[in-house]
Amino acid sequence: MRRNRKAKIVATLGPASSDEAMIRKLFMAGVDVFRLNFSHGSHEEHKARFDIIRSLEKETGRPIAILADLQGPKLRVGKIKDGSMTLKRGDKVRLDLKAKLGEDGVIPLPHKEIFAALAPKAPVLMDDGNLRLEVISCDNTHAMAKVITGGPLSNHKGVNVPGVVMPISPITTKDRKDLRFALQIGVDWIALSFVQRPEDVAEARRLIAGRAAIMIKIEKPQAVERLEELVEVADAVMVARGDLGVELPPEDVPDRQKEIIEACRLAGKPVVVATQMLDSMVESPAPTRAEASDVATAVYDGADAVMLSAESAAGNYPKLAVEMMDRIIKRTEHSSYYRKIIDALHPQPEPTAPDAISHAAAQVAATLGASAIVCYTTSGSTSLRAGRERPRVPILTVTASLETARRLAVAWGLHCVHTADARSFSEMVQKATRLAVSEGFARKGDKLVITAGVPFGTPGATNILRIAWVEG
Repeated sequence: MRRNRKAKIVATLGPASSDEAMIRKLFMAGVDVFRLNFSHGSHEEHKARFDIIRSLEKETGRPIAILADLQGPKLRVGKIKDGSMTLKRGDKVRLDLKAKLGEDGVIPLPHKEIFAALAPKAPVLMDDGNLRLEVISCDNTHAMAKVITGGPLSNHKGVNVPGVVMPISPITTKDRKDLRFALQIGVDWIALSFVQRPEDVAEARRLIAGRAAIMIKIEKPQAVERLEELVEVADAVMVARGDLGVELPPEDVPDRQKEIIEACRLAGKPVVVATQMLDSMVESPAPTRAEASDVATAVYDGADAVMLSAESAAGNYPKLAVEMMDRIIKRTEHSSYYRKIIDALHPQPEPTAPDAISHAAAQVAATLGASAIVCYTTSGSTSLRAGRERPRVPILTVTASLETARRLAVAWGLHCVHTADARSFSEMVQKATRLAVSEGFARKGDKLVITAGVPFGTPGATNILRIAWVEG
């Protein structure tokens, strides 16, 4: 089950990919992480998908990560009379906290947090930015606004207020219920939507209490402004370009994407690029050339993973979308330009023993022409530091923790094997060489670079670098 690529694939499950046969096809086509989107579907549906994935994992022996993506505080307009109204450029409309029904220039906006944050001249976007208003005056219950860009507005369309830090937790009442359920069934990652500040992550970490790793979704400009702080407190980051692209000018999104990827790579935190990567494959069996280039760009930038949303959840060609993404990644990583771009940003090792060992391992593997780096890890931190180096050779991660093996499935270049820990130097070498052969990374006569820590099984104790030869 070895993937012959370094970047990973995240695929969202949904109506088009809920049965055992399709989930199996997606996994065999290249999916490393399955995303359960709690904005849609019932707990029963998510549990059924979860059980299929875990059964598949047991059958294949390859750790699979499961990501539970919480909906977050999605702001929406209320109900509109007859289902929709038309806003005309230049019209003045009233945004009203208490209105029960939208009509005659009144738009119900049942979110007191929005009115607490509004100010004159503030932009208000609706329907994914298709409608644009500008606030004229406001108080705690209503606001008068001028329509800058008009069009039809229907029930419950989304609302964005760019440039404003909303006084709202990213974890709603619905999210708390979904979070309890996701942790109860045993997901590996929790994705937090609409994170704005480090305090948002601290709140989630208290609730999760170590039962899953935390992936924050960067989809607010306010989050980009505090990027370094957020990367520091998160376990991984998702570049959620959907809402981020609504609140930022489109021409700013590529630059922000590169900024986020670079910050994560420097910190050694996995980063996932998401939203509309192969969007045309929802309806078409092939992507546009621009979409193929978009996926390749994320890979060139050093993203740990790229993600399919509607393409795999609700599209007509979920398996083809995964196969296409797999092919694009492989082709990009074999490009003559790939290593030049990846090596251009080379993070300096931090003054710690694990970083020194990881940095040296990559150099030794390159110098000796080793076939792989074998990394023993307990918490996963050493493997992430090894991946931060972006070595030319594969990283075979060996861990006694199935939880760690699953969580690392999202990280660049890591092939994880769950097995009992080594108890001695000789067993460490024997197990490393045996696994390297059985997993398809080495043959007789090949060299391996092995990193581990003494005492064995101690988190964060990486202090050994060993060169080994694969014997017959």
